[in-house]
Parts: sequence; C-alpha cells; structure tokens
Amino acid sequence: MTTPAPSGTPLPKPTPPTDSLPTATTCPIAVTGPTAAPPPGRRLAAELVGTALLAVVVVGSGHQADILTSDAGLRFLANVGASAAALTVLITLFGPVSGGHLNPLITAGAWWTGRGTPAGLPLREAVGYAAAQTVGAVAGTGLADAMFGHPAFRLSAVPRGSGALWLGEAVATGTLLLVVTGATAAGRGRLVPALVGLWVVGACWATSSGGFANPAVTVGRALTDGWTGIAPGSVPGFVLAQCAGAAAGLGLAALLFDGRERARSGVRQGPSGNP
Repeated sequence: MTTPAPSGTPLPKPTPPTDSLPTATTCPIAVTGPTAAPPPGRRLAAELVGTALLAVVVVGSGHQADILTSDAGLRFLANVGASAAALTVLITLFGPVSGGHLNPLITAGAWWTGRGTPAGLPLREAVGYAAAQTVGAVAGTGLADAMFGHPAFRLSAVPRGSGALWLGEAVATGTLLLVVTGATAAGRGRLVPALVGLWVVGACWATSSGGFANPAVTVGRALTDGWTGIAPGSVPGFVLAQCAGAAAGLGLAALLFDGRERARSGVRQGPSGNP
C-alpha cells in the first residue's frame, strides 16, 4: 500500500513513454528522443552526404554485380538487396540529424503535412533539402562510376519510357509515401527505416519500373553508363509519375490516419502528421 503525499506537496508529473516524446528533427522519421535541433547547415550536409552514399550503393552495386555474374536475375537481386540495406542504414544514421529524408518527395511530404504549424518544415528549408539531395545523388553516381573504372557522368543510354513503367513508378512512390507518413502518424516512426527498406525490396521486384521512387537518384542515374541508369529523355516521365504517386500516397495517408492517431504518435506534429 502506498503512503499518500502530505497535503500541499505537488505530485510529480508522470513521465510520458519514450514513444510519445516529440523529436527535434523536422522529419517524418522518428528514430531518437528529444534533442536540440541541429543547425540548418548540418542538416543540409547530412542530406547531401546521405543521398550521395545511397547513389554510390545503387550504382556501385550494379557495377559489381555486372562484374560477378552475367545472370540478369542475380544482378538485380544483388542490386536490390544492397540498395535496401544501405537505405535502412542511412535513414537510421542520418535521421537524428536531418530526418534522413534522402528523397525530395519525402521532404515534400514532410513540408505538406506540416504546413501552417510551428513544428512544420519551412518551405525554404524543404527546397534546400531537395537541392542538397540532388547534388548528392549526382556526386554519388560519379563516385561509383569512378570506383569501377567507368567514365564519370556519361549519359545513360537505357531507355525507360512507357506508360507501364510510369504506372509502376507511381505505385512504388505512392506506397513509399504512404508507408512513411502512415507509420509515423500511427506512432510507429521508429520502425520507418526498416519499413522503407522492406518496401524498397518489394517495390523493386513487384513494379515494372524497378521502383526508382526518388527524383534525386533518378537524375543521378541518368549520368551513369551502367545498367542501373536511365536515359535522360526518360527522366521527366519518371519524375512526373513519382510526383503523381507521392500525391496519391499522401492523400491515402490523410484518409486512413486521422488526428487521434497522430496525437498518439511518437513524433512531433507537423511534418509527421497529416493535413
């Protein structure tokens, strides 16, 4: 039996569970407890470096698989596995710094869902994120080519332009946005890195396009002569399909995850919530 506190003694405030604490990062991916938000320059650097490393793995693993086997299925299996594993690691690593977006459409989703709220991602910073991610993807693609003795920044000759491929990109990207926004709104932000990695595996194998689902890395892959590339003329169609899919994914997340679930989530309101 507990002894009641003396009259007039303030009772200690209950400590909320870790999963209900807000994070300091302006992101849809909650992987840490509350800390002081890193300065903008550090966040932009994290997005640039993280996206560069992602592009290194996507393009570099394609070159390595090409060296090791002539079997197209094995090459694709190796490329997908390496890319998904790297993405999971990079989101977890850079999440506490910048949110670990590594994708302009994840950033756009964070800005959209947090618009008009004090904790939302400002539009100026979202634009900076997208620019840093694109520069990082281009740099990472060049680095991967250089490591394997390929000419850096050679335009790809792999055409990927058809309605079926665009539909595949829309499905892959829309589901990615649904996974990130929905899991965060449902209080499962700490699982997002693993969920994203798993969805990437599924999307790469299940969609006709191979699941690029990232405009920055798509631009970078236009600058490699490897089989993971995409011809520059095919980039606009892919990016437009990705944007359309992202909009649909955000709409589904808003429909399926309401304010009550958002209030129980372990992330701050705004970037991780729904409109």
